[in-house]
Amino acid sequence: MISLLEKAMGKSTLKRLLPMQPGDVVETYADITQSARDFGYQPKTSLADGLKKFVDWHSDYVASKAQ
Repeated sequence: MISLLEKAMGKSTLKRLLPMQPGDVVETYADITQSARDFGYQPKTSLADGLKKFVDWHSDYVASKAQ
């Protein structure tokens, strides 16, 4: 996810990797089976595209508040 954000922002980050911290979750799983079945939900936006849209929105938002 960090690499996707870096790409969307056009910037690199300085990463300081640490060991697992208390409360960190090793693995998580999203299951949209019931939403797909009950509501016909099918995601159409990839994580990379969604992050890019968010970065663009946030940049515009911050710029509008600076005026």
